[in-house]
Amino acid sequence: MKSKIVSLLALLFALSSVASAKTSIDEGKAIFTTRCTSCHNVNKQMVGPALANIDQRRNIDWIISFVHSPKSMITKNDKDAIALFNQFNQVTMPDHSDLTPDNIKNIVAYIKTQVSTSTEKAPFATPYKVRPAYKPLTIDNYGFLISYVGLVFLLVGLLVSAVYIKDLQRAKE
Repeated sequence: MKSKIVSLLALLFALSSVASAKTSIDEGKAIFTTRCTSCHNVNKQMVGPALANIDQRRNIDWIISFVHSPKSMITKNDKDAIALFNQFNQVTMPDHSDLTPDNIKNIVAYIKTQVSTSTEKAPFATPYKVRPAYKPLTIDNYGFLISYVGLVFLLVGLLVSAVYIKDLQRAKE
């Protein structure tokens, strides 16, 4: 009986942690879409840097400090903050001091779910590497040349016959 209660409690704990993780990702998505998407994208650079793998490039404490006050990190001569400042035309990200550390962690959790797998190869060749499978029209393409000329003669013959038939119809009237 005691083992059933323990396993039931463990199951409830696991379910609640999954639910809270989903809730934190949803909260991160809501904050990201309302406050970050005007300057940032997860997978491509916009006004600000692409945020894919931000948790691997910087530790979470640095991210929290930077989001709260990028200007103060620049004035403290943080080398990463200064590098970002110089890379993006010396435009400073606005302060978001109203966000809690948990809010920022939720945004990072959401960003982790949105990273595209750009290392996968496309199922097709890139356009600049595609080699055309046709041969340009030359005198050596006898089959194509003969069928093309034959088609032209056939169309001209049909047009001449249509005109001739129309003349015959007019002559009968």
